[in-house]
Amino acid sequence: MPIKTFRPYTPSRRTITVADFSEITKTTPEKRLTKGLRKTGGRNNTGMIMVRHIGGGHKRAYRQIDFKREKHGVPATVVSIEYDPNRSARICLLKYADGDKRYILHPLGVKVGDVLMSGPQADIKVGNCLALKNIPEGTFIHAIELKVGKGAQLARSAGSQGQLMAKEADYAHIKMPSGEIRLVPSACCATIGQVGNIDHANVVFGNAGRKRHIGVKPTVRGSAMNAVDHPMGGGRGHGKGGNIPRSPWNQPARGLKTRSTKKVWGWMIVSDRRKNKVK
Repeated sequence: MPIKTFRPYTPSRRTITVADFSEITKTTPEKRLTKGLRKTGGRNNTGMIMVRHIGGGHKRAYRQIDFKREKHGVPATVVSIEYDPNRSARICLLKYADGDKRYILHPLGVKVGDVLMSGPQADIKVGNCLALKNIPEGTFIHAIELKVGKGAQLARSAGSQGQLMAKEADYAHIKMPSGEIRLVPSACCATIGQVGNIDHANVVFGNAGRKRHIGVKPTVRGSAMNAVDHPMGGGRGHGKGGNIPRSPWNQPARGLKTRSTKKVWGWMIVSDRRKNKVK
């Protein structure tokens, strides 16, 4: 997917880049596979803001994605490749031999007319979905399950891919996009290949208007606020006050561990993504 640049007739146009959408083959979604998406503005049912910097944005329809790929043994033809405003990856529409239509994440290299399949009898081919125990070691995969039958949870964003490193007993060693190596039950399913739209990370928004168009409100620095609004606010001039970075609720903003200590998951992490060492 090439990236488009512009003649700098304004200061922001100098840095703005846009995807050229050359891989898109259909501009309107399959109506039966969409549903309405209500905006929240980051607020909960009482009206309190739970997530900051959310608001506005263009109206969207949610495309229902088949993350489970449970139609085993039924061949499906790729009908179209479409844009999805709800995710960074592109999606493709599959039409199964029995007439059913479903959306999946678009794997890199899959084109209109290709035939895909899921299940233990599927070939090791980009876009096919199999259990990890049926995939050869060293294969690059995406849309990885964590629990059998729950549907894909890992490596779903544009350009993401994991690698099946090894198999041991009932678990497979998966190298994640972050570099972390973790255990996943070998009965879980994954899709062969890499998620498409690999140049998504190279797109530069360039101005505030484009961010507002996708529903992102401005972010104000804590040090620019008053002392009543933020732990790092107030003071004369632009000094930092010697404080460590903190959130508006006075929690350390860098280095604070956020993973739950109640769940026994540590044994599933073979190699930490930060320390780069084996546990």
